[in-house]
Amino acid sequence: MLSADEAEQKPTETQSEAGFEDLPPLLLGTYTPKVDDKGRLALPAKLRTQLGPGLVMARGQERCIYLLPQREFRRVAVQIQRTSMGNKAAREYLRVFLSGAVEQKPDKQGRVLVPQMLRDYAHLSDDVVVIGVGTRAEIWDTAAWESYLESKEQGYSDIADDVLPGVDF
Repeated sequence: MLSADEAEQKPTETQSEAGFEDLPPLLLGTYTPKVDDKGRLALPAKLRTQLGPGLVMARGQERCIYLLPQREFRRVAVQIQRTSMGNKAAREYLRVFLSGAVEQKPDKQGRVLVPQMLRDYAHLSDDVVVIGVGTRAEIWDTAAWESYLESKEQGYSDIADDVLPGVDF
């Protein structure tokens, strides 16, 4: 039997066999928390654990807000910066992306403040949807998310073969 220290240091068989220990967290699911009067959002417990003790909020595409673990945010920012000096589109994207980015640490109740600038950008009301999208989560206004999802339903089926050519379901 392993001591507590040995058990803590040893990855689980599933993690080590699959080679997942170096991968970023996999953020999944759909959650419907509320934004309170002070602009705070209670992060869903499962996502809070996966995002870690600190996260970064940034402008996302389609008027949502990205939530990224700090490590993932830094990886993305560095990747964009590598191309930005000679690529005008990358420089412009980096300016918009980083100028709207804010580091956050959840409080003891798991809440984070969604800055007014980002709430305005994403047209957030108090009814929001938080979705897991792999290495990031996104905050959407509920009505905007429902409209987006409805508009993409047929395309989701139509493009599956193009987007997932080597994946068998």
